[in-house]
Amino acid sequence: MARTSYAIAIGSNRRGRHGSPAREVAAAIDALGGVTAVSPILHTPPLGPSKRRFANAVALIESDEPPPALLRRLKALERGFGRRRGRNWGARVIDLDIILWSGGSWGEPALTVPHRLFRGREFVLAPLARVAADWRDPVTGLSVRQLAARLRRKR
Repeated sequence: MARTSYAIAIGSNRRGRHGSPAREVAAAIDALGGVTAVSPILHTPPLGPSKRRFANAVALIESDEPPPALLRRLKALERGFGRRRGRNWGARVIDLDIILWSGGSWGEPALTVPHRLFRGREFVLAPLARVAADWRDPVTGLSVRQLAARLRRKR
C-alpha cells in the first residue's frame, strides 16, 4: 500500500507506568512512529460514568499500513500500555482511535474510518483542528474547522 496519512486521537484518564494521563499520552505519541504533527495535550471533562478528567491529543502519522493493519498495531500498543478491553466509558490508561485517513473512507464490521462519532466530540475536534483544520471529512465534505465550529454553535 502507498504511504498515507492518518489522524489518531489519543486519550488517557488513568495513571500508568509513564505517570500522569498527560505523560501516558506523550509516551503513546512517542510509540506511534511516523508522527508528522502533534496537537497540544488538552485536559477535558470525562464522558459517561468516569469521574477523572482526560488528557487528549491528536497525532498525524504517515504509514504504509492499510487501516485494519494500523488498527491492530494501535490495539497492541494499548495492550502494551496496560489497557484492558471490557467496560466502555471507564477509566483507561490509553485510548488510540483512527479518526481520519487520507485514503478517504474505510468500512468493515471491525473498523469504520472516519470514526463514527468524531463529529460530535469536542475532545477530538479541538486538538484535531490544531493540526489538521483543513482536512476534509470524506463523508460530509466539511473541513475539521467547519465541523468544530458547528459543534461549538450547538452548545
